[in-house]
Amino acid sequence: MSRARAGDGEAFRALTEPHRRELQVHCYRMLGSFQDAEDALQDTMLAAWRGLERFDGRASLRTWLYRIATNRCLDALRSARRRPAKQWDIPGIEPPEPSGLGEIHWLEPYPDALLDGAVSVPLGPEARYEQTESISLAFVTALQILPPRQLAVLILRDVLGFRASEVAEMLDTTVESVKSALKRARASMRDTTLPERPPAEDAIVAKFVSAYESADIDAVVALLTDDVFISMPPLPLEYQGRDSAARFLTFLFGPAKRFDLLPTRANGQRAFGIYRHTPDGIHAAGLLVIAFADNGIRAMTAFENSVFANFGLPQSLPSAQPPGFRH
Repeated sequence: MSRARAGDGEAFRALTEPHRRELQVHCYRMLGSFQDAEDALQDTMLAAWRGLERFDGRASLRTWLYRIATNRCLDALRSARRRPAKQWDIPGIEPPEPSGLGEIHWLEPYPDALLDGAVSVPLGPEARYEQTESISLAFVTALQILPPRQLAVLILRDVLGFRASEVAEMLDTTVESVKSALKRARASMRDTTLPERPPAEDAIVAKFVSAYESADIDAVVALLTDDVFISMPPLPLEYQGRDSAARFLTFLFGPAKRFDLLPTRANGQRAFGIYRHTPDGIHAAGLLVIAFADNGIRAMTAFENSVFANFGLPQSLPSAQPPGFRH
């Protein structure tokens, strides 16, 4: 600590690096965007470096870093720096009428490869959520609807388990204010449905991949729950229910369209890089994240191929793939 305060960058990195990954996940939960979380993390580390002489040791270094990160995220939320919803921009081709229009169009997936060391952090005794379920897309999406102060309090108290007094100090407020904000946030989150792992998940996934790659729309629809929900941020289009999903999938596959799937994981969930066959090769089309219920697939969230770099996925696949390459 004394070397870091004297300007030793290596000493500062040695102090903060053990907390870096969990702080990034914390920023992601608050902001819902991988890129925004990375920006907030960089701001946090810069603020910690510049303000290290003000760290008085009353709280742990980890708690102090969480205080900085939380307030940097609150600043970002209050500034409303959100990318706008994307408009459908393929002339002459119109998607089917959506069931609704989503508001959380800045949502981005978080690679499971970056969760190592971030979801096994020590939690306070009052944490109410498992770390893996609290990174799911359903949970992160629900968080984005909360007012900023309620959002911060719920994550710090119910996800990370900090004491009310610690949270009050982090947010420069009172314990009573923290308790009030937490009560309102919990009420808003009460109906959030978190992902489950059905006993037959592997079998469902195998059937899904086979049906999707063979453009068997009926077989894909048969794997969906009655209340299945399809979204595709930053496009606001949403399709809920099996009939609505079937219309969208019919539009998606269209005549003579063919896709390959490359497995990955995002937000603690099964995910696939989607690659479309074109006359000049097999190219990235998007990332699909799947959530399950006991009886099938209950949600599919599609993202643009711009997120591929975060997952280490290639932008193209070889035209002639060896047997077993994808699966």
